[in-house]
Amino acid sequence: MPYISTNPSNTSDVVAEIELGTSRDFVDAAQRAKAAQRAWARVPAPVRGQVIGNIGRLVEANFEPLSQLVTREIGKPIAEARGEVQEIVDTANFFLGEGRRLYGQTVPSEMADKQLFTFRNPVGVAAIITAGNFPVAVPSWYIIPALLCGNSVVWKPAEYSAASAQAFYDVFQAAGIPAGVFEILFAEGSETFDGLEQSLRQGLVDKVGFTGSSEVGVRIGELCGRHLQTPCLELGGKNPMVVTEDADLDLAVQGALFAGFGSAGQRCTSLGTAIVHESVYDEFLTRFVEAAAGATVGDPTGDVLYGPLLDEKFALAYEKYLGWIGGHHTVHGPTGRISATSPRNGFTGENGFFYHPAIVSGVRDDDELFLQETFGPLVSVMRYSDLDEAIELGNKPGYGLSCSIYTTDPNKAFRFRAGISAGMVSVNNSTSGAEAHLPFGGNGKSGNGSRQSGVWVLDQFTRWQSMNWDYSGKLQKAQMDTLAIEANLDFRLA
Repeated sequence: MPYISTNPSNTSDVVAEIELGTSRDFVDAAQRAKAAQRAWARVPAPVRGQVIGNIGRLVEANFEPLSQLVTREIGKPIAEARGEVQEIVDTANFFLGEGRRLYGQTVPSEMADKQLFTFRNPVGVAAIITAGNFPVAVPSWYIIPALLCGNSVVWKPAEYSAASAQAFYDVFQAAGIPAGVFEILFAEGSETFDGLEQSLRQGLVDKVGFTGSSEVGVRIGELCGRHLQTPCLELGGKNPMVVTEDADLDLAVQGALFAGFGSAGQRCTSLGTAIVHESVYDEFLTRFVEAAAGATVGDPTGDVLYGPLLDEKFALAYEKYLGWIGGHHTVHGPTGRISATSPRNGFTGENGFFYHPAIVSGVRDDDELFLQETFGPLVSVMRYSDLDEAIELGNKPGYGLSCSIYTTDPNKAFRFRAGISAGMVSVNNSTSGAEAHLPFGGNGKSGNGSRQSGVWVLDQFTRWQSMNWDYSGKLQKAQMDTLAIEANLDFRLA
């Protein structure tokens, strides 16, 4: 089945035309990956690390064309697209060295003439399914460590970022990855799920990584559980930002503007609700509304806060979220699609999925706007009276990906960190902003506790194996043939 990927800033601009595969194609790719994996695992880890290093150098050499393609295909502002491509380089640079540090341990035995060892072994075949809002950075978080650890990979990227995905794949292939070790497949959701189910049933896939919605993540988690597998799930977020009474309000507004509206609010780490202390609530809201009104929206190749929504399906979903605005809410400024009948000052876009930034106050903790992820340029604002209340509000939606607190009081920062359920906490910084050597991931509806990036992701793509080597020449039975040292435990000082 054909699929056309268009530029969301100019829907008449066709970026790529691809043919979508079937569940059978997914299984075939998994079979090729399975056949190639053992030979790849036998390549010494430092040599695999050199391949990862090649990837980093090739991405640097193709940095600007890849960045421009990301901007054209998904509408991400060019500055953010360049940051995303840099994330691939950073990840490759980190894991280049990990090829020489896939450490196990030697462990002392309780018996003489016996040694204990631990080893990291590759899992096997990893099926990676990613969203298109970060079409090249997030896949690198999975694929680079998976390959480094000796796994083969079947990657199913989002159809609406097909050109970016193909370019990413082509760069990786040029780095020297053997045939079959890294497979790419374009397919729509139901065919992908069916292909994954068949591959798991046939023992072709040993690890699943998924970035996408919490709803789909639940289905993938259930499927993997039936095959006694634990997937790596990176799902949605309803990320709170707490602004305390002692916060630097100018800094907090800058953070809220970027966290809420950067990438048009289409990050899993985007700001969902600003929870502001009642003593500074009115002042923060006034400044935040002014900042959003003055921000430039439009052509993502220029200097803008954000560009269009990713694709028509995301625009339709966002219209549904706007429908959750009720009579008890106050909307600050226009909402909906920017058009001739609903213009915006300073708008630089044309024929695309461009939307006004929406700030909604008067939000209650039983509102859909508060409880559900609203993937798009929409931020809720509510007040609190004490920090324990703010922490409770931050946890209530049940997500647990990212959060932030703006405060000049270290006590508040550490109390917040201890009480919030999110996997990632920022102090005086945006809810968004990952680094290649820090664990990334969430809890609750945001994920199953798995982590990407840094050394922590190695546990997703390796399995620990222990080995004991007895060279005593006799059978020594653990816990039974151990040496006992006698002591006088009745001894007391006079």
